[in-house]
Amino acid sequence: MANFVLAGKADCPYYAKAELLADLLQSILPDFHIHKMCMLPSVWETWLEDTCSSNGWKHQSSPMVWRELTGRGGKGALLGGFSDFLEYVQGYYGITSDMTTEQMLNIAAENLQATELHLQDEERRRKLHRSFHIWISSALNPICYHLVPLLFTSGTFATVPSISLHLLDKDANEDTLLALKMEVEDMVLPQLHQVTVHSDLNQAFQSADLIVLLDDQEPSEEPEQRLSRVVERYHHYGRLIEENEQKDLRVLVAGDVAINLKCGLLIDNVPSVDPRRFVAMATQLEGEARTQLAMQLEVKNHDITDVIVWGNISGHFHIDLQRAKVYRYKGAIWGPEDFSHSVLETIYDGKWLKDKFQSSVGSRRSAISVKTNRTTAISASQAIITAVDTWMNDSSDQIFSLGVISTGHFGIPAGLIFCVPVTSQDGEWSVCEDVVITEKLQKELEAAVNEITAEKTFAAGIRM
Repeated sequence: MANFVLAGKADCPYYAKAELLADLLQSILPDFHIHKMCMLPSVWETWLEDTCSSNGWKHQSSPMVWRELTGRGGKGALLGGFSDFLEYVQGYYGITSDMTTEQMLNIAAENLQATELHLQDEERRRKLHRSFHIWISSALNPICYHLVPLLFTSGTFATVPSISLHLLDKDANEDTLLALKMEVEDMVLPQLHQVTVHSDLNQAFQSADLIVLLDDQEPSEEPEQRLSRVVERYHHYGRLIEENEQKDLRVLVAGDVAINLKCGLLIDNVPSVDPRRFVAMATQLEGEARTQLAMQLEVKNHDITDVIVWGNISGHFHIDLQRAKVYRYKGAIWGPEDFSHSVLETIYDGKWLKDKFQSSVGSRRSAISVKTNRTTAISASQAIITAVDTWMNDSSDQIFSLGVISTGHFGIPAGLIFCVPVTSQDGEWSVCEDVVITEKLQKELEAAVNEITAEKTFAAGIRM
């Protein structure tokens, strides 16, 4: 029994010639068997070096042929390259190859294309069968209780075969986390592959595809103490994400406390991941602004679109209505379902818009919390789902706002996390450049830049 292994680059003409010769021998000789290893040029050199090193061989070109002495997988004896294989076949079997150079090149090109398509197909199959891993921090935050059902019922992850849910809370005791795990399991969600709970940060974010970071349940403390706690925690989070080496993950920072700063700290500590994979959520602010406008115009808040949030999401922000539209408004001019009016041209109470609108948006969340004695968890969880859905899928032409890393757009210093108008296509956000920066808006942007810069400077002064 003659067992041979033929390995080479997919685009190598000599691999193509050796492959066809080996196929011929296998078809006419009952005791001749060939195992072929065709690989992309980008991985060939590394594979060749590793294989030769582990077997004590010396070989530098494609293809490489060896004979297995105990069946495939056993100890092998290096035969050499194409010329050595051809000489061996001629000597033992009296067979040679008369393939022309043109044929060799054509088959090599076909081999490369077929190998690329095969690997792409394998990657698609792998993703189809792989569970999608979602991590939620501060899992005992009330937002998490409302968010978990939405992850499985909103349709955001409709194309994902199964979800592995990981609930992390450093400050929780084990019994409480286990009770939360039991409650999630009792929902009997068909898409849920597994749910795990963690209080040890060293276990955090393993295999993560999506990380949702919520506010910690912190005691009342001074702003500087709170920022110090944020800096310490998010430095640690960043290092953990970096260590897990998951390059294709997405991270969404949500909450009420320094979320621009948190997002920036993560980016600073995860240099191996594209900064565009980290965003801060402004969708809840958008919803609060749309509700105020809808009340003024006597429409549903869903009929208000393209509201822009600028600046520091949990600090100095500005609601911009230059692109805002209202649908189904009962005014003098009516149109079909896709007909809209400009919000700025429709609101008759200019004094309210100038003097009260911004402050009413900024105070709405705290006003609700004072009355209910709890956080606005329902609207926050829906806002998270909306942000993730819009980010991962397409937003069409509709504008939404995200805190993202600045590259200098609108005169915002590069490297700052700043909330700007974006659209999303094919899972990637893009900044909307066609907006007008008025003198008034410019002043608002400068105030937000100063505040974010001060937070960043404070964070830089904390020794870790």
